[in-house]
Amino acid sequence: MIRLNEDTPLDVLNEIKKGNFVTDTFSKTGIVDEVKIDDDGLYRIYHFILVTGRVITVKR
Repeated sequence: MIRLNEDTPLDVLNEIKKGNFVTDTFSKTGIVDEVKIDDDGLYRIYHFILVTGRVITVKR
C-alpha cells in the first residue's frame, strides 16, 4: 500500500499506475483506476481516481 500525501516523494508519485493499492491515510483507500496530472505553473497536481470513484489529490 502506498501512502499519498504532500510528503510523498515525486519519484513515488510518478511511478503510481493503474492497479496500485493506495491510501490518503484518512478515509480514502483503494485501487487506482486512473491517474491525471495537471500543471498550473506553480504546482503539479496529481489526481488519483480510485475504482470506487473517489479521488485522492496531491499538490507538489
